Amino acid sequence: MTPFDEAALVQAARKGSLDAFNDLVLAHQEMAFNVAYRILNDDAAAEDATQTAFLSAYRNLDSYRGGSFRAWVLRMVTNACYDELRRHKRRPTTPLEPINETEDEEIESPAWLADTAPSPEAAAEQRELAQAVQDCLNRLPDEFRVVIVLVDVQGLDYNEVAQVSKHPLGTVKSRLARARLRLRDCLQRFVELLPAQFRLKDEERA
Repeated sequence: MTPFDEAALVQAARKGSLDAFNDLVLAHQEMAFNVAYRILNDDAAAEDATQTAFLSAYRNLDSYRGGSFRAWVLRMVTNACYDELRRHKRRPTTPLEPINETEDEEIESPAWLADTAPSPEAAAEQRELAQAVQDCLNRLPDEFRVVIVLVDVQGLDYNEVAQVSKHPLGTVKSRLARARLRLRDCLQRFVELLPAQFRLKDEERA
C-alpha cells in the first residue's frame, strides 16, 4: 500500500488503522481548511470546523459507500461550517435579487479566483484583490458561497459538488451561475484590481 492508494487507506482505516486515517487526513486537510476558511472567514472557526469534520469522518467511516472520498469529507466540512454559521449568526441571510439571465446560464469560471502564488511585483495588488474577493464571498448567501468556493476556488467538478451538497446537478449549476453573477457585480467596486476579462463593459453597467 502506498500513501497515494486512497482506496486501500480507507479500507485499512475502516478496519481500525489510525495510521491509515492519519494519512487520509494529511492528504485532504489543506483543502478542507481552505474550504472552511473561505466559508467562515475566520482562522479559528475554520480550524474548529475542519477538526470537527475529520472527527465526524472517522466516527462514520462505516457509512462511506465509495465514490469520491474527497467529496465525502468535504460534505462533513461544509456541514460543520453551516453549524458554525447557525450558532454564531455571523451574518443575516441576504434575499436573492432578481437577475435577467436564465437559471442555467453560466459565466465562465474565473480561473484567477483559485489560490495561486503571485509574482513578487504583484504581491500587494494580489493581497488586496484576495481581500476584495473574500469580502464579496462573505456577502453571498451561504449556499451560494459554498458552491462557488468548491468549484471556482478549490476546483471540484459539478458531480463532486452535488455529492458534497446532496443537491441535484441542476441545482448546483443554477446556484453557481447566480453566485458568479453576484460575485462579479460585487467586485466592480474593485474594478481597478480586476483582470480585464472580469470587468463589466459600459453597456453592462447601464
